[in-house]
Amino acid sequence: MLPLLVCLNTPAQAEPSAFTSGSYQQLLANNPNQPFMLVVWSINCSSCLKDMELLSRIHTSRPELKMIMLAADELSATEQIQTILEKHQLSDIENWVYADENPQKLQFEIDPKWYGELPRTYFFDKTHQRTGVSGVLSKEQYDEMFTKILQPE
Repeated sequence: MLPLLVCLNTPAQAEPSAFTSGSYQQLLANNPNQPFMLVVWSINCSSCLKDMELLSRIHTSRPELKMIMLAADELSATEQIQTILEKHQLSDIENWVYADENPQKLQFEIDPKWYGELPRTYFFDKTHQRTGVSGVLSKEQYDEMFTKILQPE
C-alpha cells in the first residue's frame, strides 16, 4: 500500500525584494502618477510591531491606496519578516528588506533629513511630493494624510 500524501494548497508568498542603492529611485519610477505610502519598519521595533494591526486594517479598508513595506533589517531576517507580514495579512503587498552593508547609505537615499528612527512613514502624492512622519500614527492621522495625497486635482 502506498503512503497517503496530503498537500495543502497554500499560496506561496514572495520574499521581500532586496532594497539596495538605487531601489528608492526604482520605487518612484515604478509608481508614476500614483500616490502611495512607504512604511519603514523593523522586526526589532516594538512600536512598529504594534502598528501592524492598524496597517493591516488600513490595507483592507483602503484598497485604492498603494502601501509599500520596507523592513530596515538584514536579509538574514527575511523569514521573520515574512512571518510578521503574513500574520498581519500584509504579505500580498509590495515588500522590501534592506540588502546593503551600509543601512545609513540607504536611509540617506530615501531621505537625507531622516536619522533612522522607526517607524517612519512617507506619504507620496501622485507627483511624488512627500511627507515623512516618524513614530506611530493614529488612524485619524493616517486618514488626514490619505486625504492630502489622494485628493483629485
